[in-house]
Amino acid sequence: MRLTNDIFLEQQQKLVMTPELRLAIAILQMSTMELEEYTQQELNENPLLEVQEPEEPSGDNASDESAASEKNNEPEPITSMEEWADYYHDRDIGLTAGDREAKTYDNFLTKRPTLYEHLQFQLHLACTEPQDLEVGFYIIGNIDGNGYLCVNEDEIAAQTGASPDRVERILNLVQSFHPHGVGARSLNECLKIQLRYFGKEDPLAEKIIDQHLDDLAQGRLAKIAQLLGASVQHVQRACDIIRTLDPKPGLQYSSDDEVKYIIPDAIVEKIEGEYVVVLNDSASPRLVVNRLYENMMRKPGQFTDEVRRFLDDKLNSAIWLIRSIEQRRRTLDKVIRCIVDIQTDFLDRGIKYLKPLTLKQVADLIEVHESTVSRATSKKYIQTPQGLFELKFFFGSGISSSVGSDKISAKSIKRMMEELITGEDPAHPISDQAIVDQLKDKGIDISRRTVAKYRQEMGIQSTSARKRY
Repeated sequence: MRLTNDIFLEQQQKLVMTPELRLAIAILQMSTMELEEYTQQELNENPLLEVQEPEEPSGDNASDESAASEKNNEPEPITSMEEWADYYHDRDIGLTAGDREAKTYDNFLTKRPTLYEHLQFQLHLACTEPQDLEVGFYIIGNIDGNGYLCVNEDEIAAQTGASPDRVERILNLVQSFHPHGVGARSLNECLKIQLRYFGKEDPLAEKIIDQHLDDLAQGRLAKIAQLLGASVQHVQRACDIIRTLDPKPGLQYSSDDEVKYIIPDAIVEKIEGEYVVVLNDSASPRLVVNRLYENMMRKPGQFTDEVRRFLDDKLNSAIWLIRSIEQRRRTLDKVIRCIVDIQTDFLDRGIKYLKPLTLKQVADLIEVHESTVSRATSKKYIQTPQGLFELKFFFGSGISSSVGSDKISAKSIKRMMEELITGEDPAHPISDQAIVDQLKDKGIDISRRTVAKYRQEMGIQSTSARKRY
């Protein structure tokens, strides 16, 4: 075989991801809060972008009357710090004359302390000796976010130069702090500390904690009773006490549990028998190109070549951003309207009537690619008569029903299962096979394995673990 170098002319078609296309895709996938932050950043960096102000009422008479009314009712301007102080003290904000000096505006600002700040505050109240404080600070600094101590006593003594007796005494002191159970070296110790400080000490509960936590997690109460030589009823009462304890006390001061607000991207309301979709445009400002810069750029000789190139880039960036946001709005509107049309029964009657739905079905109906629907529904929320839901909630697989030709959503089946388990007799909980039989009577034919899978996804324990003796 002879190898040669030849030149061939070949024609190909391929998709090129331009920066503008990447921007449009990124904006489509952003949540409302992310889009708001991104537009604010662009407003700060791009001089050719500005927020479109809402239009004022057009009536001249109404405008004049309003201005006159405001002028008559407008207070005299405050021009000095002394006047500001007098104005503040004259306001009725619930402060008496005696505590005005103690309560200032700064007193109304609060920040939740971290776990370490909370423990250090208690340490300062309990200790006065410098070496005790040093040992206490070292112990607190080695407590993880769950509240567990990550070092042993020998290491604490070696690093602080304290005696083993002092280390043990200060460790016991830290373990007495709130939240109870903090500073423990194991789950068993953490739970037993809480038993002691909550006044729930019970020898049987302590034995279960030391020897049978795995059996407790699996609900094997009969096995625990047999091994410990106690009645099942006594074991159940002890396990009920253990379940009230916190296995991760440090998480009480975690920043992850702070309230996070969700702004719905759309609101669905039923008006005159029909569902109407209203996009929540108030969450993000309306952007326009700054007319002053745009007019100046049309005049020759206003800027140097370098400045003009900079402004041209910013103008193109502003135009693409505005177009991308508008395209995001149109796509989101189409997707939500399609979902509302399909899930009307859910909006009327609740989750048991949720229909199975795939991204491809919506993509085919609104004539876009499936990935576009996926991006449009990512991190987006909709306010409905049934509550606030993420758009991804409306998508899911379904199971064929023997009653009619329509499929039944997996979420609907889970709700039916939840109702059956909620209404069961605690002394004789319903088995997975019994759930299969009852669902079959309703025309839903699923296997026991599927029932067990759905039950585990909902965080519901097995039949034996739910039994009450």
